[in-house]
Amino acid sequence: MTQRQPVIGVLALQGDVREHMAMLGRAGASPRQVRRPAELSEVDAMVLPGGESTTMSRLLEVFELLDPLREQIGAGMPVFGSCAGMILLARQVLDGRPDQHQLDGLDIVVRRNAFGRQVDSFEADLEVSEIEDGPVHAVFIRAPWVEKAGASVEVLAKVPDTPKTRAAADRIVAVRQGPVLATAFHPELTGDERVHRLFVRMVGAQVDA
Repeated sequence: MTQRQPVIGVLALQGDVREHMAMLGRAGASPRQVRRPAELSEVDAMVLPGGESTTMSRLLEVFELLDPLREQIGAGMPVFGSCAGMILLARQVLDGRPDQHQLDGLDIVVRRNAFGRQVDSFEADLEVSEIEDGPVHAVFIRAPWVEKAGASVEVLAKVPDTPKTRAAADRIVAVRQGPVLATAFHPELTGDERVHRLFVRMVGAQVDA
């Protein structure tokens, strides 16, 4: 029997929506844009794209998606967040706005804009657990990092110690907790779909179960 493609929604309120849609399609999923609660109920999993976390937080409330998305995550829906998506999934954010909403999908504390301003954006090759065939080329744009991870959180990648990254060496930049995956970098911008393939496998395993 042919397995169906998992239907994965991309939060389409702000950020790198088209880039994630393209990568999910290449990774073997059926991507859909999600802006309303009714659309959320029709997908197997969600991607929270890179963008501006405080804007996305506000728009989640405006579009009445905040509570439904929290409920779906709490019920075990697989979710992948990149950069701003990682911030939204964290239980606590440092250097965020006091009115910023969290989805509480990961037992992590993240620091917003941890690497600095836009001019401090950089790229690095990372060894990522669960990703085969060599390092992942990671693009960091006003990225967060994980200050603290709970006991149930699996650390997938840290910043390597190189002359260019020394100030941030050993900071956590990719994590997984059960069906929830997050990266501080933007795998949707590099053309390498291996992180998305990992997420599609996670979703497929849950759908099949």
